[in-house]
Amino acid sequence: MLEINDVSYIVDGKPILEDISFEVGKGELLMVSGPSGSGKSTLLRIIGDQLSPTSGSIRFNGKSILEYRPEEYRQRVSYVFQTPTLFMHTVIEDLEFPYRIREMEPDLERIRELLPEVGLTEDILTKESRIISGGEKQRVALLRSLLIAPDILLLDEVTSSLDRENARMIEDTVKKLSARGITIIWVTHDPDQLELSDRVLGIREGKVVESLA
Repeated sequence: MLEINDVSYIVDGKPILEDISFEVGKGELLMVSGPSGSGKSTLLRIIGDQLSPTSGSIRFNGKSILEYRPEEYRQRVSYVFQTPTLFMHTVIEDLEFPYRIREMEPDLERIRELLPEVGLTEDILTKESRIISGGEKQRVALLRSLLIAPDILLLDEVTSSLDRENARMIEDTVKKLSARGITIIWVTHDPDQLELSDRVLGIREGKVVESLA
């Protein structure tokens, strides 16, 4: 489903990523792990079309991502950031946003149907986005990315600021999504989460390594 071919990224003459190559299959849960500053999040941002690589290429479903309109690619490859951003007044307005930017009628039935998938109840919909907890914000952000189901879900340290209970809810949700055929690439620094994956890609000093030890 996704092919990363010799991707490098250089800033001011300093290599952040060097010749990264790997493939990810449909429904695979790939963990990307390594020390802080190793280039993990940069790699995810390149895959998510948030950054352009200095060299190399990315192919999605057999085509270069340059052949897709940016908005089309980003609808099919959804990105959930480490720090969730809720930018509307209420939670329901945030969840309606993916529909409105596509000029679609919000699917309230689907929103309510997916709430339990991320451990939320309907009463959260009318709450102000700014006052809900960090764990709730992360789950709303994850739900927002799933309303128009992506082919690939990119997760960038999405549990790093959560307590263990909230992190467990996110982990359980991600496992269910993978079981349903959504391809997931998850950047994490948590060694315990590596057990959830089908495969681990180790990154150290901008290069793929066989072992993180």
